[in-house]
Amino acid sequence: MSNTLNFRPMTEADIDAVLAIEHAAFSHPWTRGLYVDAVKSYECWVMFVENEQVGHGVIDLILDEAHLLNITISPAFQGQGLGLALLEHLMARARQRGGQECFLEVRASNHSAYRLYERFGFNEIGRRRNYYPAPGGGEDALVMACTLLD
Repeated sequence: MSNTLNFRPMTEADIDAVLAIEHAAFSHPWTRGLYVDAVKSYECWVMFVENEQVGHGVIDLILDEAHLLNITISPAFQGQGLGLALLEHLMARARQRGGQECFLEVRASNHSAYRLYERFGFNEIGRRRNYYPAPGGGEDALVMACTLLD
């Protein structure tokens, strides 16, 4: 990718743009309230290509264990390696803060995200039945984990 990527911590002022990307990317996006709470409680980042906000991510760290809570790339910018760049940034932040391992849940139907996580080094370690809301019921989450190495 030849465009300039920039990352900065998310603030409440970013939430409108974050929600626009969430609603374009997901059938069941996070709510404004979840993002307001996330900005106060977790490490949240927004990603830009040049000056355009194209993605965001949320991680939590408890002791040496990180949890990737959300990673989203605008559909207009998917397929360009930006998801991997954002994931690498978030995992580097987790390592900088002492994270030794990272966990995440991904929809069983989200094959592109699953491949992204696998490419980074995550392995599937379990399944949570009916974890995500879905039309007509729930959708399973695949639980994945990765060791964070320097």
